[in-house]
Amino acid sequence: MPKKIDRNLIVALDIGTAKVVAVVGYIGSDGVEIVGLGTHPSRGLKKGIVVNMDATVQAIQRAIEEAEAQAGCQIHSVYTGIAGSHIRSLNSHGIVAIRDLEVTQSDIDRVLESAKAILIPADQKILHVLPQEFIIDYEEGIHDPLGMSGVRLEAKVHVVTGSVSAAQNIVKCIRRAGLEVEEITLQQLASSEAVLTEDDKHLGVCLIDIGGGTTDIAVYKEGAICHTAVIPIAGDQLTNDLAVALRIPIQNAESIKINYGACISELVDANEMVEIPSVGEKNIRRIARSDIAHIMEPRVEELFTLIRQELQQRNFEECLSSGIVLTGGAGRMEGIVELAEQITQLPVRLGLPRGVVDTDGMVQSPIYATAVGLLLQGHQIHVNHRSDLIMHPGLKGMMSKMKGWLQGNF
Repeated sequence: MPKKIDRNLIVALDIGTAKVVAVVGYIGSDGVEIVGLGTHPSRGLKKGIVVNMDATVQAIQRAIEEAEAQAGCQIHSVYTGIAGSHIRSLNSHGIVAIRDLEVTQSDIDRVLESAKAILIPADQKILHVLPQEFIIDYEEGIHDPLGMSGVRLEAKVHVVTGSVSAAQNIVKCIRRAGLEVEEITLQQLASSEAVLTEDDKHLGVCLIDIGGGTTDIAVYKEGAICHTAVIPIAGDQLTNDLAVALRIPIQNAESIKINYGACISELVDANEMVEIPSVGEKNIRRIARSDIAHIMEPRVEELFTLIRQELQQRNFEECLSSGIVLTGGAGRMEGIVELAEQITQLPVRLGLPRGVVDTDGMVQSPIYATAVGLLLQGHQIHVNHRSDLIMHPGLKGMMSKMKGWLQGNF
């Protein structure tokens, strides 16, 4: 690998409820090469929201230090994500007159600005305005209207909002750790960049990112995002269920979930036994692994039942030709794909990060999907900046809105 130059390094920081992940990428001729990875347990967030700033800052620092040591560099700025139950979304529509009978970037900016003229609660701020399609004089299905002729320009967009204070606290924690924030992106959008193909998005697909505190959903059809949602059931609930049912400490329950967790008891060998500790006792107990699956299965069933209802309420089931793609830490559990297919009645597959050079296989796990997606978005920004190219209106709109949001609030 060539000698690393600071301007060719990009860093993704995924601040989750269960863990903080820092991934360092080197921008080379073949794309983004993974050169450093750091992780540390997260104890300062609950359902994606910072509840302990000191603990969050410490976790960020430890993850960054590990990534720096592995990559042999010093990290100054990061691309990060945001999630949590405070995230809201809706579809909107904007209309403007085309000033010179030919669509310019100014017309695109005006129609996107028109589409964000919506009422939102005072404690919410628009995070993303994501174009779905443009319409010129009633001609639909246009993805890049720049340079086209017409009189009237319309835009259908997906608007994502989030809590101002939640985002501010994330940025404050990063800055207290001695870093600057390049961009902040909705986590399921970042995960989508890492695990979905363009064919998936055009055929129709539902991304389900199961984290520690929340499960994040993103639905794409005809190449554009049309729905996002957050379900407040995720890995932490599974850990808590195990801790209560088995009467063991939370940290031991988390370890058992990761190492022995399963979602369908019939798939587990009935003779396989697991040793577990007891609270306040030195004695070690032995239980059947199938008992662990019996504890976890109802909660996972509840999660996918809520996801099915979310899709049914918006009539998405018929348009998801690519089915469901699972990612996030809980995606590694044995039987989760089969259970998801059984409940949703849709094809389901596990989504692994793609699009980066990962010679050592450091990020080949669904738990790194968000971090890899943030790297890919950072790389796209870097490429467009270096070559002075005009971004696709969707990417340019998303990134410019977020940059303005950061500057306006911090």
